[in-house]
Amino acid sequence: MPLPRPDLTGLPADVIAYITSLEEELRDLQRLHIGAREGAVRRAPREAEEPSFPAEPPTTINVVTLSALGLAKRTPRHLYQRQRRGGMGVFDLDAPDNDPPALLVAADEQESLLLITSKSRAFRLPLANLAEAPVRSRGQAITAAGPLLADERFVCALPTDRSGYVIVVSERGQVRRFGSHLFGESMRPGTVLYDIAYGGPPAAACWTAGDEDLLIATRAGNAIRFAERQVPVRGCLGIRLERDDVVTVAANVTDDAQVFLLSSDGKGALRQMSGFRANKEPGAGGKQVMKTDDLVAAVTVEEDEDLFIISQLGKIIRFQTVEVPLKEGVVQGVNCMDLRNDRTVALTAGR
Repeated sequence: MPLPRPDLTGLPADVIAYITSLEEELRDLQRLHIGAREGAVRRAPREAEEPSFPAEPPTTINVVTLSALGLAKRTPRHLYQRQRRGGMGVFDLDAPDNDPPALLVAADEQESLLLITSKSRAFRLPLANLAEAPVRSRGQAITAAGPLLADERFVCALPTDRSGYVIVVSERGQVRRFGSHLFGESMRPGTVLYDIAYGGPPAAACWTAGDEDLLIATRAGNAIRFAERQVPVRGCLGIRLERDDVVTVAANVTDDAQVFLLSSDGKGALRQMSGFRANKEPGAGGKQVMKTDDLVAAVTVEEDEDLFIISQLGKIIRFQTVEVPLKEGVVQGVNCMDLRNDRTVALTAGR
């Protein structure tokens, strides 16, 4: 007779998730055993839902996973097997409970990363300084990029050595535009981008070409779109927020652009920007871009790209963008990652 399930209240979330996963594995094995006994062996449902297969030939593009306090690993992108949308993913960065994965970025192994902290300080981190690691590994501390101050954490990560501009948006919606030359190899580690007393700490960043539009979105799923050239040298208010809302997303867009938006519950929506009209100027209140109360990330994508999503417990999934229905209007999104006592925190994209 099976033992009753004990009360798991009070256990850490990762332990509960691990126990739940083992229980699902046991149920799958029981279904296989019953099927074999009845003369009809069937593949376990989880296997049917989560096929994995090689996604691309070897590449020099790496997927870099970072925690807020500076634990990082880089893994060649081709080592991540492609799954179907809605799968459970695989464990990636092995981080402590008090410092879970927070950022995800794809960059060539010859590039550097631009890291921006909650104190609005900027650092360059050559990928070569990070040892190549397998998909599931602990990673290493990136103190070489610069020691963090008290209560400081990494909040944005972008590839460097691009042309155009870096857009940085604060939690309270202040937007600033910096020329790419400021982030070259001669940049002083810890360069302060702006005074966080005005607008609060950075919350999101993206590269722009100089003649595109900006999409700034908030946790509540509201967003504004306007021409980036309207941002003055000293910055301005990009979006007017409700009292309890904060900015979580910044992306470069055009009418032809497709933007993938991700909520913490693992749901994603692919929006055609021709269906999200631009404002004449920045600073207005946003309008709904996705039906959610916890929008965590977004990225501008091409149809032939893959999406990479990572969760707070360090699980990562890779699937094709074309598996997400393209919409012009506001939608709630579709299931992109199967979560158990977990939440998604970051994403990136690449071919």
